[in-house]
Amino acid sequence: MKTAVVVFPGSNCDRDIAVALREVTGQAPAMVWHGESDLPDGIGLVAVPGGFSYGDYLRSGAIAARSPVMRAVVEAAGRGLPVLGVCNGFQVLTEAGLLPGALMRNAGLNFVCRDAPLTVVNAGSRFTRGYAEGETVSFPVAHHDGNYFADAETLDRVEGEGQVAFRYAEDINGSARGIAGLLNAQGNVLGMMPHPERRIETAHGGSDGRRLFEGLVEAIA
Repeated sequence: MKTAVVVFPGSNCDRDIAVALREVTGQAPAMVWHGESDLPDGIGLVAVPGGFSYGDYLRSGAIAARSPVMRAVVEAAGRGLPVLGVCNGFQVLTEAGLLPGALMRNAGLNFVCRDAPLTVVNAGSRFTRGYAEGETVSFPVAHHDGNYFADAETLDRVEGEGQVAFRYAEDINGSARGIAGLLNAQGNVLGMMPHPERRIETAHGGSDGRRLFEGLVEAIA
């Protein structure tokens, strides 16, 4: 399966997610520079990686969301293309309007870098089909603006419609209702603050993240 990874100035996890996609699909993904106006033909997935796009100036993900390539990503997502945004990528997806809510400063105003236990809330999406509902998995987090926020009406709606994919099993950063992974209403866009691409083999301390990529590839295939 052909995949693509978007690269912004300041991305620093693009190679991590590229390695994960190569390991699972057997093909190196296309690395698409932020100034490109189109995505490669025939791709089955586009990933928006973590890092500090544009140095996190203005607001994390706000400038990246207005880049030429993100216009193409938004259009492709509207046609049903699966899109995965991790950490800064989650911030970009909210800023681009692909996911509701916003990512704010952590409750303690500190950069958080640690393993985070997560509870699988929705195991029925193409991204989470490799997990069991209620299962606890562990992914690392590394963020300063990882506090998911939305108004009460939006939180009620995303919970009621099954858009919450993962919750933190313990308080990590003050995220609203502990949301760590969020789907769009159509189920083809997932934003995650933890890093599944850093848990794809036992040498990384575990392989819980590998199942996300393997399940997604199987669902797309």
